[in-house]
Order: sequence, then structure tokens, then C-alpha cells
Amino acid sequence: MKQRNIVVCILLCFITCGIYTIYWMVVLNDDVNYLSRRLGPSGGMVLLFSLITCGIYGIYWMYQMGVAVETIHDQNGEPRGSAPVVYLLLSLFGLGIVAYALIQNELNKYGNNVQSF
Repeated sequence: MKQRNIVVCILLCFITCGIYTIYWMVVLNDDVNYLSRRLGPSGGMVLLFSLITCGIYGIYWMYQMGVAVETIHDQNGEPRGSAPVVYLLLSLFGLGIVAYALIQNELNKYGNNVQSF
């Protein structure tokens, strides 16, 4: 699992006029699926569903990412928080990139503890 610098990711999202944001969403999904050991849709399917539904699936996906992050917390013996609600609200208010950064922070934190499954 690759550690990503959050500031660089955010800058790339702006520099590439959102193209990197699409890539970041796909890899975030795949990394969260791997860490949480859940059988969710692949990053490509999330992108496709988001395009087909004009972004509505992306809001649902944000909530599901929060659920998966809480699963990662459970697996590491940490208390659950309110990640699903936080990510959902950020997404609804147009701050999805902040939610991406929060998800990436969790991945960076727990990605070092990954063992082969």
C-alpha cells in the first residue's frame, strides 16, 4: 500500500483541474477495501456508478468509506467515531476533497501495519 502525501494530492487535484481527483477516488476505494477486508465495488466501478448517477452514487460511496474506516478502527482496537456522518456531510456541502484527505490520513496511519492477507 502506497503512502501518499495529502498536500501533494490536494495540489495535484487543483493543478490537473480535477483529473487527479478521479484517480485519487479510485485508489482510495481500492486501498480502503484492502485494509478493511471488505468486498466492496472496485474503484473503477465506483467511478462508473458515480458517472451514471450524476454524482449521487458518489455521496453514498462517501458514507460507505466512513463505514469502512470505522471497520479499520475496529480491527485495530480503536474506538469508533463518526466518520460516515462526517464524510457524508462534507460531501453534501461540496467539500469532498476534505473527506478524501481525511480518508487518506487514515490510510497513511494504518497502511504501515498491513500484513499480507
